Amino acid sequence: MSATIQREFAAALIDPDRAVPKGLTAWNGPRPERRFGVYRNNVAIGLIGALASRFPVAEKIVGKDFFTAMAHEFVRLHPPQSPLLLAYGDDFADFVEIFEPARDIDYLPDVIRLEAARGKAYHAADAAPLDPALLAAIEPERLASLTFALHPSASILRSPFPTVTIWAMNAGEMDLRPIDDWSGEDALVIRPEMTVQIHRLPEGGAAFLEMLAAGADLAVAMEAAVAAAPDFDLSANLAGALAAGVFTNIR
Repeated sequence: MSATIQREFAAALIDPDRAVPKGLTAWNGPRPERRFGVYRNNVAIGLIGALASRFPVAEKIVGKDFFTAMAHEFVRLHPPQSPLLLAYGDDFADFVEIFEPARDIDYLPDVIRLEAARGKAYHAADAAPLDPALLAAIEPERLASLTFALHPSASILRSPFPTVTIWAMNAGEMDLRPIDDWSGEDALVIRPEMTVQIHRLPEGGAAFLEMLAAGADLAVAMEAAVAAAPDFDLSANLAGALAAGVFTNIR
């Protein structure tokens, strides 16, 4: 099969408005429209199912019918680029952000980003978290110049919405109830061992970890955190990061 035919075949599978590619035949006759339609429908159902598996909380928030319609439009406009579906939907949040019927659910894209980070963490490489005793053994005068290697599963997400709380309520981690405080929440998503964990970061915590992830030393990361949150507590944030297994090495 030529590359041109392959492209036409793939495009027709995703877009129901396209005609059946020329040159196709079926075992039971020269007109394969009906069998191709069944195949096309199965592909769409499979891709929508893959999105629903990756984003179950988003589906719960909007309902199955709404999610299916939204996912169907995403599949039509964003077909997979790889036969491996582990990363399919990484850009789903960006699509939902401009999907007009979901416009009033302004927190939904960040919930989807949180779920995408959970999937990435689950499939990330294994690595042993840093032993806190190694940090405790370093001379105090050397602490400011330390740099840290972050765990390969770690993601830091910032949101102007209470995304961690919304996710937890709809994932069964918290009781479902009205949210009185709609302040933004930043999240750390990580899998230090077998289970993916989501931690709500204190103010300044996201800026602190983002700087360390970028290779900044402890002093520079603390400056960024204090700029974001004047009451930033270095000791508490370091202790929280070590307990969560964020670091794997010190340099």
